[in-house]
Amino acid sequence: MKKIVVGITVVGKDREGIVAAFTNFVFSKGGNIEKVNQNVIKGLFGMYLEVSFSKAIDVKKFDSGIQDLAKKEKMDVNTHHETNSQKNIAVLVTKEPLCLQTILANAKSLKGKISVVIGTEKTLEPLAKKAKIPFVLVEDKIQDKAEDKIIQICKKYNIDLISLARYMRILSPNFVWRYPNRIINIHPSLLPAFPGASAYAQAFERGTKIVGVTSHYVTENLDQGPIIFQDSFKVDPNDTLEKMKTKGQKLEADTLVKAMKMHLENKLEVRWRKVHIKSVN
Repeated sequence: MKKIVVGITVVGKDREGIVAAFTNFVFSKGGNIEKVNQNVIKGLFGMYLEVSFSKAIDVKKFDSGIQDLAKKEKMDVNTHHETNSQKNIAVLVTKEPLCLQTILANAKSLKGKISVVIGTEKTLEPLAKKAKIPFVLVEDKIQDKAEDKIIQICKKYNIDLISLARYMRILSPNFVWRYPNRIINIHPSLLPAFPGASAYAQAFERGTKIVGVTSHYVTENLDQGPIIFQDSFKVDPNDTLEKMKTKGQKLEADTLVKAMKMHLENKLEVRWRKVHIKSVN
């Protein structure tokens, strides 16, 4: 029998005994812990457990048991079961259209369903409506409030993968820790150079001869997550900043879709903060 793998995220107020409570629960159900990562930032605790079962388990019973434990420990817990069934995708956007347009144009080749588009403003709503995909506006300026709403939307649509298609907000650890290695961002530079905003302007000012884009998994450290793919283009000395941006935006969109495809086909694996591409048997 193929082993069953379950990802468990635990987020809440830090205190002693949390790690033991959840690892003991897994052991009591006959599970084996494959990975454990934990973090504490400003009193917020986050843990990711990847557990496997070599014997058949009642998934619903396991999930309800861990939710009972979550209530007792006052933690927010989510389980993610790796299956080959179609995965649900949420695309987060602001106003730049090209990444969303490219994702929608490639929707049929993705091993997943674009279940919802979430926007910080209404600019790209017509694109989603035309594709018959629900569009949800979350325009709260306070990021904590916005993230609370996005978390609820992602739960409602049972989201497996979040794609940041030029979503111009910084996600907090409280959000990121709930989706470990399941949020893909596209950044307009060859990271680790030129992190943060205005990457093209930084590259233009420095007179770089090659400009690139980076798709990466999102972690609590801005633009520092495991790199999935990078691509680049040559810059003509006579190129304006606008021309550089136009070239870059097309490459951004293509690189983001490439990373999404590989993730959805279970071809990517993160080990020691590096992304490895699994060889196809």
